[in-house]
Amino acid sequence: MTSRRRTPAPPREDVLAAAMDMIAERGLEKLTMAALGREVGMSSGHLLYYFHSKDELLLRTLEWSEGRLGAERGRLLARPGGARERLDAYVDLYVPDGHRDPHWTLWLEVWNRSQNAAEDARDRQAAIEGAWHRDLVALLAEGISRGEFRPVDADRYAARLRALLDGFSIHVAIGLRGTDRNQVLAHVREFVEQTLLAGP
Repeated sequence: MTSRRRTPAPPREDVLAAAMDMIAERGLEKLTMAALGREVGMSSGHLLYYFHSKDELLLRTLEWSEGRLGAERGRLLARPGGARERLDAYVDLYVPDGHRDPHWTLWLEVWNRSQNAAEDARDRQAAIEGAWHRDLVALLAEGISRGEFRPVDADRYAARLRALLDGFSIHVAIGLRGTDRNQVLAHVREFVEQTLLAGP
């Protein structure tokens, strides 16, 4: 009796990368377990064995994407130069590239589904947000200590700036008419100049 050779499953990172590519190329509505399975050579049942649910697949894909963004954010914030220039780089990385930006499309879907999510999933989403917040607080504190920024409460200012960025970013990601990426960046620059930059 001959045994059938089983095709090994692709590494999870390959599956997550494929999911992100599908969102970018076809939109989130086309990302089904069956379609993703065809893309990576696995059955939808096999995918469910690894991820248990589509909600878990989406959250893991978001965590994978955030890991890549976090590494890029770390490089931007560690480079030499003034805090203002690095704050501009942070904002530039934060704001979506445009309508249907795949990362933001996924982020919006995961947060929408989180209303009924288990505590573990909500904790993981909070960890994503916490990383962005901590990096911004550290950058603000550095700029304040160097006299580039006004002596604001870094934690409170970061919370307000991120709320502004989230609101504008959602407008960009969903393609709200009259709001585009360049307009958003201009609004944020003006807000920073009026509320954060130290006087001459």
